[in-house]
Amino acid sequence: MPISALLLAIAAAAVHAIWNLLLSGEEDTHAATAVALVIGTVVFVPVALINWRIDSAAVPYLTGSSVLELAYLALLATGYSVAAMSFIYPIARGSAPVLVLVAGVVAVGATVSALAAVGVVVVAVGIVLVRGVNASGRPRDLALALAVGACIAGYTLVDKHGIVHASPLTYLVLVLGVPAIVYSLAVWRVGGGTALRAAVNRPTLLAGVGMFGAYALVLAALRLAPAASVSAVRESSVVMATVFLAITGREKIGTERLIGAIAVVAGIALISLG
Repeated sequence: MPISALLLAIAAAAVHAIWNLLLSGEEDTHAATAVALVIGTVVFVPVALINWRIDSAAVPYLTGSSVLELAYLALLATGYSVAAMSFIYPIARGSAPVLVLVAGVVAVGATVSALAAVGVVVVAVGIVLVRGVNASGRPRDLALALAVGACIAGYTLVDKHGIVHASPLTYLVLVLGVPAIVYSLAVWRVGGGTALRAAVNRPTLLAGVGMFGAYALVLAALRLAPAASVSAVRESSVVMATVFLAITGREKIGTERLIGAIAVVAGIALISLG
């Protein structure tokens, strides 16, 4: 991997970790997510218009991906409101590539390399460590994290086919623009305009730009290096976020959970490179 691509992939990982850290730290994660989505859409629409391209064949994929993105963001915000980020984030990010791999095997009979198979086992071990080997409660939190991972896997599979029918930024703006409107209306209906206004602050503004910016950095890296290598590097966001939470003391991170987060990243790398 060229050093330029490596730096772009690391930057994408850092930005992804940052916007999740910002949103998970908000008091009302749902209102913050809605505001961040709107801000990101508004900021990136002018950029997307520079090279706007969309074919009619993209519509089914845009629809499916928008539904999955909406579910992903709603579940993620819910997860952050009831559980620690150091629990939700590694499991959600780690389970997604495993589910994509399983879907490929079940749906099209794709073969799995020995390296990828080892990666699945390593991710599974990492998830157990993140949850806690002797953990006894709150299976709901684990279910939420895995549901987030399932949504990531779902829109990843859809976008793989849909992105060829539009320019990347056009596709991204349309896919996230619809959830931005729906999510904002849902938050407004439940909490009124007060909740949305209260969520308009610097962290959510930065998170909104980060949502779109992380993807733009990935696109730039993919122009310079293979997708597997870029994917493996970008998942270092799991370790970045976990280490930040530990250093700042925002969450109590035990050795077991830290090792689990590192194992998740290592397993994803093996799957990506296998």
